Amino acid sequence: MKYKSIFDIIGPIMVGPSSSHTAGAVRIGQIARRIFGMEPEEIHIHFYGSFAETYKGHATDIAVIAGLLDFETDDPRIQNAILIAQKKGIQIHFYTEEIVPSHPNTLQIKLVKGDETLELTGISVGGGAVQITELNGFELNLSGENPAMLIYHKDAYGVVASVAVILANHKINISGMNVSRIEKDSMALMVIETDQTVQEEILNEIALKDNVKKVYVLSA
Repeated sequence: MKYKSIFDIIGPIMVGPSSSHTAGAVRIGQIARRIFGMEPEEIHIHFYGSFAETYKGHATDIAVIAGLLDFETDDPRIQNAILIAQKKGIQIHFYTEEIVPSHPNTLQIKLVKGDETLELTGISVGGGAVQITELNGFELNLSGENPAMLIYHKDAYGVVASVAVILANHKINISGMNVSRIEKDSMALMVIETDQTVQEEILNEIALKDNVKKVYVLSA
């Protein structure tokens, strides 16, 4: 395994006790919140594998709620995150699952606000680093370390090309792209990572394209 920096080994600056079970959980929650784009009314969290066995002792439950409140990994408010969320009127539900996941540090988040919902699965890979492996039923591999757009669209000819043309016209460089679909001619999820944050007017231009249903944005 290659390390990009010393922080991949010693972990991030954080409120402990564990970089994988605490800081990683904060980061997964934070990514979910930023994709959702608003404070949820309900939070449902399912813990799998090692998380299911140790989440209370390692404060994983508190950490993921802190991330969903958009706290950073070193925010001293983390230890009171559940109380803070409850005071805001947010309903919180925790579940432990017996299913053996592909990675021991796996959790699934469902966020609800009105008619809006988001379901996200993430894993904590160590040192505070994470991977988002599923979003609303679509497989993906997203670290959250780079700006990204997540575009729901009809699985139709020309959609990917039309989005790429808009980004090229605005001199936005694509650092990575992946398209996943559940079945042919249904809905698809296009994930585009970029070298810079895409401005709102560009996002609006993409959202107006034929067959594009919704655009989420994730800033690094």
